[in-house]
Amino acid sequence: MKKCKLVYIGNQLSKYGLTPTLVETLGERLKDDFEVVQGSDKQNKLFRLIHMWWLVIRNRNSDYLLIDTYSTSSFLFAWSSAILSRLFQLKYIPILHGGNLPLRAKKSPKLMEQFLSKAYEVVCPSAYLKVEMEKAVGGNYVVIPNFIDLENYSFEVKRIEEDKDISLLWVRSFHSIYNPQLAIKVLHKLHENGFIQAKLCMVGPNKDGSLKMVKKLVKELGLSDFVSFTGKISQKEWIALSRDYNIFLNTTNIDNTPVSVMEAMSLGFPVITTNVGGIPYLFEDKKEGIMVEPNNSEKIVSAINELKNHSERAMEISIAARNKASEWDWNLVRNQWLSLLSN
Repeated sequence: MKKCKLVYIGNQLSKYGLTPTLVETLGERLKDDFEVVQGSDKQNKLFRLIHMWWLVIRNRNSDYLLIDTYSTSSFLFAWSSAILSRLFQLKYIPILHGGNLPLRAKKSPKLMEQFLSKAYEVVCPSAYLKVEMEKAVGGNYVVIPNFIDLENYSFEVKRIEEDKDISLLWVRSFHSIYNPQLAIKVLHKLHENGFIQAKLCMVGPNKDGSLKMVKKLVKELGLSDFVSFTGKISQKEWIALSRDYNIFLNTTNIDNTPVSVMEAMSLGFPVITTNVGGIPYLFEDKKEGIMVEPNNSEKIVSAINELKNHSERAMEISIAARNKASEWDWNLVRNQWLSLLSN
């Protein structure tokens, strides 16, 4: 039986040191059930756009075009590729990413409405984006969450006891929207509050120059002996590294459904995160993780103290986080993609 053919376009730039995106991770998984053509891995934006157009034209007889869709300049990549697909009567499916898409929709409602209304289906990785996009531009949306391979994440109940040092883990690209400097401010306040052995590990590549500013702040605050930077490392490497840490920190100002938080929960971390974007839709506050207002180091330190003073509660959150993460396992998410693309 001939396999359904998919063209999947997005920013496939991990070989340049950036974090793999869905076109790479999901695209590879879909190859088990479909014939998949992926792109683009061109570093130059213009060449990348032209390559995406070429993939659409060359594979115009495919069954579906999947389009990773962001709120930045890459939105024009998605929009223009959709126009091409309509010329060839190729059914396209935008996959929405990024907590700023609703704002983009409000700023360019006609453009967004045209793009989404003519799609075969529109996929959101979270109920948050579905709700916010319905408010901003209307339309119908299918929620298919980001996925993890639960079997790759060895569960360990994280223990935060009075006689155990605080060890913070932060995993994200260094970009201003993720507010990495807040993690340093949190560590500084912990030291001021008497937790003089508290440490922080920051995992991820530099994206917009934020890493330089973070390292400068570390030096200014005298925390060089307590902060480590790994740069970009593999998933296996950071999972192995995670065994030495007991709290996961997510400091972002804008977000949707961060895979790093999902991964941390699957490992059994009590996650302390800012309650922005799609985070409140991701898990239940104070049961499966802890949410605080953005850009507030005092609130985060207070949450850490709460876990430190109530070790049993921290263990309960650890177990509940793992149970929640089981809902995102690829074996379940795969069935949703099969259902969507087998019609």
